[in-house]
Amino acid sequence: MELVEKPYAKAFIAYASKRPEVLCLSADLTSSCEVDKFRDQYPQQFLSCGMAEQNMLSFAAGLAMEGFRPFIHTFGVFLYRRPLDQLINSIAYPNRKVRLMGFLPGITTPGGVTHQAIDDIAILRAVPNMTLLETGDATEVETVLPVADAVDGPVYVRVLRGQVPRLFSTPFRFNDIRCVREGRDVLIVTAGITTEEAMRATAALEAKGLSVRHLHVGTLKPFNGEQFLDHLASVRLGVISLENHTTVGGLGSILAEIMADAGVGRPLVRLGLNDTFAHGASKPYLMTKYGLDAMALVRAAERLAGQALGITQDELLAVRLEAVHSTSKAEAL
Repeated sequence: MELVEKPYAKAFIAYASKRPEVLCLSADLTSSCEVDKFRDQYPQQFLSCGMAEQNMLSFAAGLAMEGFRPFIHTFGVFLYRRPLDQLINSIAYPNRKVRLMGFLPGITTPGGVTHQAIDDIAILRAVPNMTLLETGDATEVETVLPVADAVDGPVYVRVLRGQVPRLFSTPFRFNDIRCVREGRDVLIVTAGITTEEAMRATAALEAKGLSVRHLHVGTLKPFNGEQFLDHLASVRLGVISLENHTTVGGLGSILAEIMADAGVGRPLVRLGLNDTFAHGASKPYLMTKYGLDAMALVRAAERLAGQALGITQDELLAVRLEAVHSTSKAEAL
């Protein structure tokens, strides 16, 4: 599996350098959000706003009102917790074309509670006019910029950084659910970094005779409920969601709402952070501790199937797609 070094850095330079109306805003995390080379090469399109995110969001709203297209870069948690009032009143309510690029989604950082955006989807999908996107591999990181910039209103994007595995050969498509694997027994729905874990798990489950249909979601709001329900109707046992987020208000909740609205009474198992904050530690450790890894998915599939399949951790490690340690320190602050 190919690992791509800093795909966002290259993609942003390629996209923004050809569009002088696109402005790069940074909140004192320029290199951490991989826009330092853009700053050096195109200083006329770069604005450093310092550690003042509330001001930065209001400033971006003003730029958008004047016809610029501001792309805000900082860690995801700093885009919606402290400056939520500015996001709602200055950006979402007037429907400004501001692109909020949120790095270190969920437990991809060892920074602990203050740096882990584990509730961003739950909070922001409740805000009118907001569009929510999430990248799951290098190809999606490379191709999400024009998708986000085409939205007529504010967009929040969960962005992966550092060394990112390439899982897909086709670009990010707005409000389109990827079918990663066809199957007839269990439906698995993932987003972001959990898709790699699911790809490991589905290979092992198929080897044991359980047929798995795997969907990868890149657009969380709006959500293509019709597409999801069509896939759900194709399996016999039920659906499992796996997300890098709390199980309250995120991907699993979205699926539950869609199923309830459609009157579909099928088993749904939601995997994610279960009403808990996370420790500061490496991504692989945290995914195992909080049940966001391939083994947690295997156990959930076994519960739906009503049988133990005897899959071991060694079998799952044998199909690991991403190195545990990244030479670019993707898990560092």
